[in-house]
Amino acid sequence: MRANCWIAPNNVAVKSVPDPQILNPRDAVVRITSTAICGSDLHLLQGYIPAMQKGDVLGHEFMGEVVELGPGVRDGLSIGDRVVVAFPIACGNCSSCERGLYSICENSNPNAGIAEKVMGHSPAGIFGYSHLLGGYAGGQAQYARVPYADVGTIKIDDDLADEQVLFLSDVLPTGYMAAEMCDIRRGDTIAIWGAGPVGQFAAASALLLGAERVIVIDRFPYRLRIARENTGAETINYEQTDVLDALREMTAGRGPDACIDAVGMEGHHASAALHAYDKAKQATKAETDRPHALREAVLSCRNGGTISVIGAYGGFIDKFPMGSFMNRSLNMRSGQAHVQRYMRPLLERIRKGEIDPSFIITHTMGLEDAPHGFDIFKNKQDECLKVVLKP
Repeated sequence: MRANCWIAPNNVAVKSVPDPQILNPRDAVVRITSTAICGSDLHLLQGYIPAMQKGDVLGHEFMGEVVELGPGVRDGLSIGDRVVVAFPIACGNCSSCERGLYSICENSNPNAGIAEKVMGHSPAGIFGYSHLLGGYAGGQAQYARVPYADVGTIKIDDDLADEQVLFLSDVLPTGYMAAEMCDIRRGDTIAIWGAGPVGQFAAASALLLGAERVIVIDRFPYRLRIARENTGAETINYEQTDVLDALREMTAGRGPDACIDAVGMEGHHASAALHAYDKAKQATKAETDRPHALREAVLSCRNGGTISVIGAYGGFIDKFPMGSFMNRSLNMRSGQAHVQRYMRPLLERIRKGEIDPSFIITHTMGLEDAPHGFDIFKNKQDECLKVVLKP
C-alpha cells in the first residue's frame, strides 16, 4: 500500500509499505477513505518529538471502512462498517479507561518504558506519533491496523459525509475538551491562544457550553477571519496589538475567566527578540518547547481563573511564570483528549446541526500530495487551515 512516511526532520515522502495485518484478536484493518494533517504532525515533521524513525507512517486523524476483523472484537463491529478512529489507542479495561481517561490508557503503549524515562509515567499509545508513544503506523495511508477496535472506533451512518465526521477522530473532541476543562458558567469570557483547527473548535465549543464571549488570539488574518465568521468569536492579532492590554480593556481590567492554550510547543512571539530566545534554547536542547502562549495565558487570566492547556507539549519549558500562577490562585487543567469519551455526544451535536466541523477544511488533495500538504500547512501558505487527504 501507499503511505506518507517520516524520512527525516522536515522531510516526508509517500512510499510503498507493507499492508497492515491482524496481529491481536481485538484488531481491525480499516480501508481509509479520509485522513487529515494535524498541527501535532508538525511537531513530528520538525523533529521536536523524540523517537521517530525513518519510514514511520504518519497520521492520527482518519476514518474509513472495516475490511478485516480479529476474532475478539466486541460490540457488534462488522466488516463493511464505516467508522471514525480515535487517535489515542485505548484498551477500555484498565483503571484509566474505566474512568474515561482514554488518552492515559495503561495497556496500549508497548514502549511504556521509554515514555516513563521522559515523562515519569506513560500515556496511551497514539497512531503515527513516534516510538515514544508506541510506534504504531498512522493513518495517512490506504489502510491502517486499529488495535482495540471495539473501543477506538465509532460507527457512522451513510447520511453523513466524511467531512462532517472525520474530525471526531481528534480535533473536534480536543477543542471541546479544552472548553470543558474551563468549567464554563453563563456569562464567562474565554480567551483562546491559537486559531488553528483546535482553537477554532475550542471557540465553537466554549459558546456551545455557555460562554458569553470568546476571544481568539492569532497572527494570521485568514485564521482570525475564519474564527469570526464560523464561531462568532472576537479576535486579536497579537502582532498588531498587545494582548495583555487588550484583554484587560475587554474585560474591565479583570482578565478572562479562563484561558485556553491551543498552541503548544511551537509557539511564536510578536517580539523577535523573545522568539529568538526560545528558538535558540530549543535548538540547543536547553528546553524542548516554546511556551509563549502558555506564559501569556497565565499572565492574562483573571485571579482564581483556569488555564486549559490542550496544545501539545513534548518535554520541558523555560521561564514559566510560577509566581503569578501560585500567588493568584490559578488552576491548570490539561491532557491529550480522551477522544472516546466525546465521540458519541459530539456525533449527536453534528446530527442536530449544532456544529458542522467541515468549516475548517481549506484544502482537499490526494494522498500522493501529502508532502505538499505538509509544506503549505507548515508555512501557512494559500490560507491553509486544514488539509484532508483522500487515499
